[in-house]
Amino acid sequence: MGRQRAGNGGTESLHHSVLDAIGLEITGGVLPEGHGLTLDVIQERFGVSRTVARETMRLLESMGLVVSRRRVGITVQPSSSWHVYDPRVIWWRLAGPGRDSQLRSLTELRIAVEPLAASAAARYATPAQRERLLALAAEMRAHGEAGRLEPFMELDVEMHSLLLRASGNEMFTALTDVVTSVLRGRTQLGLMPHRPVPEALDLHEEVARTVADGDHAAAETAMRRLLAEVRDAMAPIRPRRV
Repeated sequence: MGRQRAGNGGTESLHHSVLDAIGLEITGGVLPEGHGLTLDVIQERFGVSRTVARETMRLLESMGLVVSRRRVGITVQPSSSWHVYDPRVIWWRLAGPGRDSQLRSLTELRIAVEPLAASAAARYATPAQRERLLALAAEMRAHGEAGRLEPFMELDVEMHSLLLRASGNEMFTALTDVVTSVLRGRTQLGLMPHRPVPEALDLHEEVARTVADGDHAAAETAMRRLLAEVRDAMAPIRPRRV
């Protein structure tokens, strides 16, 4: 039994590595729109079973990256067909040459949604959620000032996820994985400063405090200012207009 579990784990790991490799190539433009793929080529290239190759294609098709048709085969789809809210698609795009454009799109989405979510959270959050937000902001300051980016990132993910849930809006809550992906991506891809800037720490505390106080207008304003700081921090990587 133990040997079988180890084998299954190895197969799963291999499957994910093949999926990531092909996903990165599609989202990065190495495999362009219209490019044909076959199970035989995938098996030969990666040294995997037909089952792994078929499951990889099934998952890529579920994300809109490829389509499989009888008598045509497997074909790479245009970016307009991709499921751009899928966390794995987000990660591949952040890890590829289109990183700057993906970061800009995600930040603009956050600016459109999170201030309203913070305002709603100020109205509808439970006492336990309000208390947790204050604790998270305090812990973020401690880790941020010490330059401990990994624990800071995890607290940041928890705080923004909690705000989306506390809004009481299921549409906002459904974006939790999207926000999580960009927050983790910025840290894991080395796009964060060595220490979070003091203004960002202050604004996280202000968001937490205004939500805890039930001040919905101030909470919306604080979150909008926080995300404006994020947008401005990205300015050096944005393409210049000519």
